[in-house]
Amino acid sequence: MRFRREQHLRRQGDFKAVREQGRRIDCGAYTVWYRVRADRGEIVPAAAATVAPVAKPSLFPPTPPDLVRVGFVASTAAVGNAVQRNRARRRLRAIVRQHQQLVPAGTDLLLVARQAVNRWDSHELTEKFIGACRRLPGAKDA
Repeated sequence: MRFRREQHLRRQGDFKAVREQGRRIDCGAYTVWYRVRADRGEIVPAAAATVAPVAKPSLFPPTPPDLVRVGFVASTAAVGNAVQRNRARRRLRAIVRQHQQLVPAGTDLLLVARQAVNRWDSHELTEKFIGACRRLPGAKDA
């Protein structure tokens, strides 16, 4: 299954929010950062609903509250050259694509690759991701 455009973390502010406001799960060859979005269906106080701030037009449509968004990071310092970084991101994307139903709705994920991600076999990487998904708040059993 292909990731739709709205399923990607694209803005630098979104990546920053996941790192600063989220929590981290170490998976050995990579790290999973997660953040449950506030717009996931929580009730907005009446005082905040009456005054609407003027927003700049955005290139990206608003994120549906039940959507899972995912971002991938593979830096030169942590993973290596361009070939190794692209391979690391491709492997992590495949794992998330196969098991995205395990991630609770309204969650932003950020997977940060380490050099070991290209050395581990895909079964180990998948098992670590499934284990991380079970630790997410509101997770379903696999």
